[in-house]
Amino acid sequence: MDSITKLSEAKQEIQRVIIGQDDIIDMLFIALLARGHVLLESVPGSGKTQLAKSFARVIEGDFNRIQFTPDVLPSDVTGIQFFNPKTQEFEWRIGPVQTNVLLADEINRATPKTQSSLLEVMEEMQTTIDGKTIAIEPPFFVMATQNPIESSHGTFPLPEAQLDRFLFKVHMGYPDREAEKSILTTYRLQEPLRELKPVLTAENILNFQQKVRQINVSEAVTDYLLSLVEATRHHPDIELGISTRGALALMRASQARAFIKGRTYVNPSDVKELAPYIFVHRLILTMEASLQRNMEDLIEDVLGQVEVPVEAGEVEA
Repeated sequence: MDSITKLSEAKQEIQRVIIGQDDIIDMLFIALLARGHVLLESVPGSGKTQLAKSFARVIEGDFNRIQFTPDVLPSDVTGIQFFNPKTQEFEWRIGPVQTNVLLADEINRATPKTQSSLLEVMEEMQTTIDGKTIAIEPPFFVMATQNPIESSHGTFPLPEAQLDRFLFKVHMGYPDREAEKSILTTYRLQEPLRELKPVLTAENILNFQQKVRQINVSEAVTDYLLSLVEATRHHPDIELGISTRGALALMRASQARAFIKGRTYVNPSDVKELAPYIFVHRLILTMEASLQRNMEDLIEDVLGQVEVPVEAGEVEA
């Protein structure tokens, strides 16, 4: 079975549990293959936990969940060193980050100090406990959630350094009427999550991640990507544009999208389709623009300013 068939089967398996959110499932797989993480914004009760559990089960990975609250400490996330009276020695106990799929639920309810405890593990696949560095076995994928209508009381907005560690910020809205009707019918008779079967293995994922890095990015596509990045840096309504890390994130995500679609090269459409999810949490608007403009509309404005190159033979799959 080739990689595209296996990925398609994995997505179909998750769709048995998460109904009407096909685009979100696609974004999760793109992020995983690009070795990135996802910040998922949605209201309570929309199936975020089910989605994360389904994702872990389909890739035959371990799953851990951290329910963030203001009293959660960094050691609750990364782990601790403790004295074992039986052995009379100090031992390390790694926290929930030692997993394949980590659900960081309501991450914006954690204090900035606790939020920052995820920075090292998300970027470098390792955690440091009392000076000892411990590697996290790949694949490692963080799906963090936050409520878009949460009151400011008891929440701590994620700083730019933390937001930049997320490849995508995705809004998970309500399913449409037909999808919601299908959810009611399906869950009235069964619990699909219990019947979910593994399709991929850790070895498959690591192999796919290597192949994604080999997807060709032509000079024309690279120039288009850089023109979009530069447009954010010179836009009069944007105070802080996309960084080099953001440009790399867009390139790697575009490679992953091309791979999932069965291509050996990146199309300009890959870049354009993914740019909003890469840009939305990285851009900082000027004070005046933040009061007058919608971020999504401004990103559309930026995308419209840059001409999309047309390369012979490259047609959207």
